[in-house]
Amino acid sequence: MFLEVVKAEYLMDYKIKLWFNNDVVKIVDLSNSLNGEAFTQLKNIDDFKRFTIKFNTIEWENGADFAPEFLYEIGDTVEN
Repeated sequence: MFLEVVKAEYLMDYKIKLWFNNDVVKIVDLSNSLNGEAFTQLKNIDDFKRFTIKFNTIEWENGADFAPEFLYEIGDTVEN
């Protein structure tokens, strides 16, 4: 099974709650992952909040994204 983000919700700061296609829910904190030119714009919190789900992961207006496997690995699992 390919890992996919099926739902995403902005929480606060650089934290996003993610639902994956394996029924696992995680909270990712991307504050230490916004490195490189593609992510410079996302350090502005208003720009960071504007993501969508595209190609099975979260993506921003400037085309920046993270692999769903990376998000899954760095996320903290939310207990149901």
